[in-house]
Amino acid sequence: MSEQRRSSGPINLLVRLEWAFLFALCVAGYALSGGSWPLFFLLILAPDLSMLGYLAGPRIGVAAYNLFHTLIVPLCLLAAGFLAGQDMAMHIAAIWLAHIAIDRALGYGLKFSTGFQDTHLGRIGRDLGA
Repeated sequence: MSEQRRSSGPINLLVRLEWAFLFALCVAGYALSGGSWPLFFLLILAPDLSMLGYLAGPRIGVAAYNLFHTLIVPLCLLAAGFLAGQDMAMHIAAIWLAHIAIDRALGYGLKFSTGFQDTHLGRIGRDLGA
């Protein structure tokens, strides 16, 4: 399948809408659970600090960025917080998941080592609409 077919069209729009819905769900869950809005705004961009890994080279940069932009770690944190009755862990997980969801809705995916613009959703900088 060509990169063009992966990164455009009605399927792409549907997937982006799914991620946008997940973002809204995370924010709504956070609000309903009584999360602190100053904490939300402080941490919503925190996963992007992982880009600093690129200062140590592309291999470390990709690993750091992808570690902080996959669903596995925040979902584990959410589950652990739920099981332990730790609201703060669940709040941090919701913020983290919201960050990942809005990134995906905007077309930013996990990175490949071939370049920062090369993601599992296609190349950043291409027409991300339709």
